[in-house]
Amino acid sequence: EDKIPALPKVCIDHLGISDSNFEILLNLIRDGLAIKATGFGRVDLNVEETIREIHKVSPDALMFGTDLPSTRARRVYSDQDFYTVLDVLGENEAQKVFSENAINFYGLEKTQA
Repeated sequence: EDKIPALPKVCIDHLGISDSNFEILLNLIRDGLAIKATGFGRVDLNVEETIREIHKVSPDALMFGTDLPSTRARRVYSDQDFYTVLDVLGENEAQKVFSENAINFYGLEKTQA
């Protein structure tokens, strides 16, 4: 926990995978840790509540992904994963999770569609 904030950029997949150290995870997010909202079929936590709590701590921390090809998950990606994020955060905030946060995290150039 003490060494992670000193790293240049860190991103943890699968919403942290369980809620066993969730308070530590939230503290790291406050320090700039990024979290991928991926692999909902792999996690041992309440996805909706976890997304809500992470977003409350840092709207810039969450990045959406499909986790494909996920061959070991109990449940593979489905379009409902996308709609879960959309339903929890609403359209404007979900847009950051679907694109803007990753563009900023990876230092990509934003293009117009």
